[in-house]
Amino acid sequence: MEESDQILLKSLQHSGLAIPDEVSSIKDLTPTTLFFICSQSLRILNFPSVFPASLPDSMADRFKICSEIASAIQTLGYVGDISFHKFLYPSEEDLYKLVRFMVEKLSEFADAGKVPDANYIDSTSQMNGEKDESTSKAWINNEVLDIDTGKFGDRLNDLRPKTEAPVLHTSAGVSLICGSHEAQVIPQKMDTESVAERLRQGLHISDEKELINGQNATESAEQSISATGNAEALIELDEKQKHLQEQSYKLQNDITKLHDLEKHLEAEVTVKTSEVQQIEIEHKLLKAAAEMALDNQHTIDFYIQQLNEQLDARKQKVANLESEWKDLIMPLDEKRRSLQESVRETKPEVWEKLQKPKEAETEAHQITSEIKKREGEILKLSEDLKKQPKVAPRKYYIDRIKEITKNSRKQDGDIERILKETRELQLESNSIQERLHRSYAVVDEMVLREAKNDPVRQQACRLLTSIHESFEQISEKNLATDRTRREVAEYETKLVTMASRSLKIDKLQADLDAIKKENDYLEKRL
Repeated sequence: MEESDQILLKSLQHSGLAIPDEVSSIKDLTPTTLFFICSQSLRILNFPSVFPASLPDSMADRFKICSEIASAIQTLGYVGDISFHKFLYPSEEDLYKLVRFMVEKLSEFADAGKVPDANYIDSTSQMNGEKDESTSKAWINNEVLDIDTGKFGDRLNDLRPKTEAPVLHTSAGVSLICGSHEAQVIPQKMDTESVAERLRQGLHISDEKELINGQNATESAEQSISATGNAEALIELDEKQKHLQEQSYKLQNDITKLHDLEKHLEAEVTVKTSEVQQIEIEHKLLKAAAEMALDNQHTIDFYIQQLNEQLDARKQKVANLESEWKDLIMPLDEKRRSLQESVRETKPEVWEKLQKPKEAETEAHQITSEIKKREGEILKLSEDLKKQPKVAPRKYYIDRIKEITKNSRKQDGDIERILKETRELQLESNSIQERLHRSYAVVDEMVLREAKNDPVRQQACRLLTSIHESFEQISEKNLATDRTRREVAEYETKLVTMASRSLKIDKLQADLDAIKKENDYLEKRL
């Protein structure tokens, strides 16, 4: 794509027009896309008449709408002949002229700071919304798994391990989660757990006291209401209930924070325990290596042989354990299969519930793989985007268009000046020729008058007249030759223009047949 085509298409896109994907240069514009660009440009320019976004199916309607849009463009200041031929059968020169004119008008409109038509904005946003909605629906239907959040949550709840901490519900409706790792005996953990337990007990006791006080206050308020029936007691009861709700929310938040702190401390303790175990193992290995290095009674081969014997013994032990495991697991597997078959036959509902965790796990794996795949695609697209050449900003294209327009106007001024000088020279040449003809007639008459009595003079006068006539003929032939050359050049230019036009006989014949059919149909209706 040439730079001028890129500048024009980018300028149209920055002005708010949607260029089809198949249009990569001005030469790729078809009558449909050209009409679409012109109609949308007129909408942006707040033109009074509204034109459709595409050409109608009827040929008569096409001729009519193309004639209307041609007259509309001519009212905007288009210089040159324009009719429906420019839209239905455009040449390459016509495409460039129309697109340049629209870009110039849109740039002037943008520089003036005017606001586009609201109908155009609404229609464009609606089209974009429908497009985005259809695209997202298609992507969801084709690419993304349809996941029911509730069902998926139920399946995850079914998959929750049995060793999870139990949940204790207080009278205030606040859940207290007790840890499941009390069996681990570590001083740091004991300290943190004792602190957490004391805080939890204190909060639990204060929560119960607040609730008891709230219940007593509620009972006394109800008695006062039943006794007096005053509306102020109702207001006071509502305020106390709100106060109790706020206190319960605060207690719930405090308990949640303590639970998070407990989890954090448990995780730290687990990490520290694993680090200590790793350090103990490394210490034992280093101690054994030091004993081997300092032992002078035995050689290194002795220790290698001893390690090999230990390794063989452990391998034998592992093999024995595997055989024992197989002997133990085979009857259990058979029993499990028989139980599954019996459950499937007798209790299909229970079997379906047993299959739900497996299905949820499969879906989770699929979703994870899909997420990884999408992340890889995003990384690849981001790398491709970084490799793409940086496009010049809109101001650059606007400046280039203004420069091109300025140069074009300067060339138009130079052409007008040259034409004016040519006309002046032509007038001066015509006046000089008239004076020469008059002078020649006067001189010829004087020479003929003097040469009547002398035959030699008469002969010389005849020769001079014949020479003058010959020069006149030569001059006329030169003028005719020059005129013929200019006509030949004009005809060659017209031939090149006709050859560059997209005039196809088949398309013209099809349009003519369609017009004839429409005329016959209209005659039958009349």
